[in-house]
Amino acid sequence: MADTSKHVTYEDAGVDTAEGARAVDAIKQMVAETNRPEVVGGIGGFGGLFSAAALKDMEDPILISGTDGVGTKLVLAQLLDRHETVGQDLVAMCVNDILASGAEPLFFLDYVAIGHIEASQMAKIVKGVADGCKLAGCALVGGEMAEHPGVMRPDDYDLAGFAVGVVDRPKMIDPANVQAGDVILGLPSTGVHSNGYSLARKVIGVDGMVPGTPEAEAKRAELEVVREDLGGVSLADALLAPTRIYVKPVLELLRGGAPVHALAHITGGGITENLDRALSKNVDALVTRDGDKMGWSVPPVITYISQQAQLAPNEACKTFNMGVGLCIICAPEDEANIVAALENMGERPFRVGTCVEGTGKVVYTDEQ
Repeated sequence: MADTSKHVTYEDAGVDTAEGARAVDAIKQMVAETNRPEVVGGIGGFGGLFSAAALKDMEDPILISGTDGVGTKLVLAQLLDRHETVGQDLVAMCVNDILASGAEPLFFLDYVAIGHIEASQMAKIVKGVADGCKLAGCALVGGEMAEHPGVMRPDDYDLAGFAVGVVDRPKMIDPANVQAGDVILGLPSTGVHSNGYSLARKVIGVDGMVPGTPEAEAKRAELEVVREDLGGVSLADALLAPTRIYVKPVLELLRGGAPVHALAHITGGGITENLDRALSKNVDALVTRDGDKMGWSVPPVITYISQQAQLAPNEACKTFNMGVGLCIICAPEDEANIVAALENMGERPFRVGTCVEGTGKVVYTDEQ
């Protein structure tokens, strides 16, 4: 039976409410900087408020929501004590998903579960979320910071995010419009993005390491060495490069009237298990590949991890984005105008493949 004779506080149990309050104070300005005109009030209430008055101007507004996390990339961020960019990863994984329907992200909420709250560390994490929201044009209307003593190490944390966007039904992107003969364009990724890190961690030898230990500190120093085979950056920099957010250029493209048939966010499952989600049932995506070589430039870090893991081409394309963060499918007669519009925005689109008659799957030219 527990001893009830001793007074025990919440802080004695491992939850520091005062530090939690300091963390909230530290992030208020960052959150305010993401505000859109539709935001009502600020953080601190029981719910985030967002006016939907503008939606009345749409013919048939469809709300689209998405939720995701950052995954085991966080383990690497904790090992390297770099927390400023994982929040952008969190936002990107959600807003890029709802973008695939042609939706504009309106607002975002985050959830941080952590072993022990430290206001300075929390500010770094939330700054990344706020930066991501600004890149996506959505408001950070609220969130939650929860201490989990006894469940997580004091320096351990996990992130989850939730985004809501809107699209007018007549303008919604529908993969049913994809036809044989359509062209598949790609927008480049910034690297591994936020998928495949369980494999990457095993390859670089950090699986199971505890941050702050002598072993972890030695590995950290090794990962921060600049490498020529990675294009003059370190493994640490290459692997923690934040996931690219494609919202602004793609929405500008769509608002300009570009006849886009479908969009695909290339995330977990790589090209193979994401591009097929943007296909109609009677076509296949024929992706350009010749063995280990794709038909475009693959980030050196993805090549390095794939080679070290000895991944066969099909395994690599089912694990990593292979340098393609987002795919745009259009009719061949519209390709030149869409490419020109993207290039005018500073984008670097490239040809990923074409659509052929089939059954709604992804195939590669070296398999034919």
